[in-house]
Amino acid sequence: MDIAQLQAYGYFALTVFLVIGLYGYIYHLYSKRKNSDGVDYEEYSNMALHDDIDDTPVASISDDKKK
Repeated sequence: MDIAQLQAYGYFALTVFLVIGLYGYIYHLYSKRKNSDGVDYEEYSNMALHDDIDDTPVASISDDKKK
């Protein structure tokens, strides 16, 4: 086994590891959409698209906050 063949096996192993890591990270992002507080931060991505003055807010805030 020469160095070129060893590099080819290493490149293949690294590529497989990175693909598995990428798909694992994507699965983690979409399976854990809400954090421990129950807030889904993916809704906030619409703020850049819907930013007119007449658009509805992403999260409504009431004035009756308990202090």
